[in-house]
Amino acid sequence: MTRSFGPTVAGGNVCFSLWAPDAQSVVLELRDGTICPMMDTGDGWKEVVVPGATGMAYRFRTRDVTFPDPAAHLQQGGAHGWSIVTAPRQPRGRSWKGRPWRDSVIYECHAGLMGGFRGVAARLPALAALGITVLELMPIAVFPGARNWGYDGVLPYAPAESYGTPDDLAALIEQAHDLRIGVMLDVVYNHFGPDGNYLPLYASPFFRDDRATPWGPALDFRIPEIRRFFADNARHWLFEFGFDGLRFDAVHAIQDEGWLAELAADLRHEAGERPIHLVLENEDNVASHLRQGFDAQWNDDIHHALHVLLTGESHGYYRDFADNPAALLARGLAEGFIYQGQASANRGGAARGEPSADLPPTAFVSFLQNHDQTGNRPFGERLTTLADPRALQAAVALQLLAPQIPLIFMGEELGSRAPFLFFTDHGPELAQAVRESRAREFAILADAAQGRALPDANSQDSFTASVPQTDAPDREAWLTFYRDLLALRQRHIVPRLDGARTQSAEAAGDRAVVASWRMGDGRMLTLACNLGPAPAAATLPASQPFFGRAARQLPPFATLAWLERP
Repeated sequence: MTRSFGPTVAGGNVCFSLWAPDAQSVVLELRDGTICPMMDTGDGWKEVVVPGATGMAYRFRTRDVTFPDPAAHLQQGGAHGWSIVTAPRQPRGRSWKGRPWRDSVIYECHAGLMGGFRGVAARLPALAALGITVLELMPIAVFPGARNWGYDGVLPYAPAESYGTPDDLAALIEQAHDLRIGVMLDVVYNHFGPDGNYLPLYASPFFRDDRATPWGPALDFRIPEIRRFFADNARHWLFEFGFDGLRFDAVHAIQDEGWLAELAADLRHEAGERPIHLVLENEDNVASHLRQGFDAQWNDDIHHALHVLLTGESHGYYRDFADNPAALLARGLAEGFIYQGQASANRGGAARGEPSADLPPTAFVSFLQNHDQTGNRPFGERLTTLADPRALQAAVALQLLAPQIPLIFMGEELGSRAPFLFFTDHGPELAQAVRESRAREFAILADAAQGRALPDANSQDSFTASVPQTDAPDREAWLTFYRDLLALRQRHIVPRLDGARTQSAEAAGDRAVVASWRMGDGRMLTLACNLGPAPAAATLPASQPFFGRAARQLPPFATLAWLERP
């Protein structure tokens, strides 16, 4: 018998179900004061049927502790508040048929910083005019407090109240579809947040006692109920709200027992002909996932090589990319991952990665900035404050004209100089633990060692300071630059992506690369990028580039792009 996570409404009654294998008894509490003992129906499940309808507020109690439904679709009062019974949701905008993955230009944003779901919706026409085709929301599931990056979520089925209602979210998706923008959601299936996670109280089998993640015990995907809890969550977002895809956070921390491949196959079967996009974050560079139902992976390697070239930084994980970064960038452009089994200094000499050269360029999402690479810096600096603007422009052109799928982090297109800081809204004890942890983490970095006070993650000021700047002095120039490049991408690159394969890639000196791809129609795309202040000697096509000016040498701070017939 398959039980349902969350309440089910039928015939004037509501059936409440909870998987609570550790609890001898569980009581359902309604906000009107009604108390209903739940029956043990076997295999750890507790159930009770009561007269009712949608809109009922409820919670559970065991061992004198009250807690919300972990599968609640709507929550009032935050992570410790009341769960609300909702009706099954059917996505609106059925005329929307989706867009193929090759069309994707992803815009990653934090809903809270953009004014909630309604604020994001208000930005959609401008994003459509810019050339964005996929909006990617950072995690929206209920988290403790009113502000958070979203990776401290504890109720993965319910949107955070501070962002808006489920109806607001559905309206955002519908409006995006009207503008031919797909919407992806970042989901976290590798851990629960530290505040509001009641599962250990009554369902400890959710967690393994033999494996850990950086955020606590690993989830136990050997257990059928855990596999189904998260698989149903993916279905909830894709098929009830109509999201077009999911980005799976930190799957290297999921001891998946084959679950990821199983999930991808099941979701694609259920979606039928509707295109859905399934994208991974995986620090281990496991290429095999990309041959088992997933469209792409965020490519940290290309980011790290570009960041070293743009900033000269070589601390932390940039150590692995400090030696000949131009050659490493060339390898990333040609083969996807840079680390495909080589020893990593950051891992104490252990091997990192799997061979990826057989995969198409569209199996990799490239970016110059994202929430992690900006926000995990102690002071959240953007590249607009770290890099020569001429080099940054050349890197943007390389990113947006290369065959890999580009991701733009909110504010890049505006030339924002506002930081993107880590922010939370924890209680006093946990807030202090976060301060101490970050102080230890960043103690070895030069800025911190020189006495600059780290921003307080729990301060409202850290959240406010992270709102992207909309009045940068060079805003219009950046907007025009991005808009023109994305128009070129849609005209010259996207129609030829199917079947594209790398032809060659090599460094041209210390800070330049030249790469070529045989596109799906047989034409040769060549990109030459110089991030340095001096011309670079390189063999360049003799024809006129469609971006930049023809030259015998690769000019400083420049990207040139050619598309030639066979």
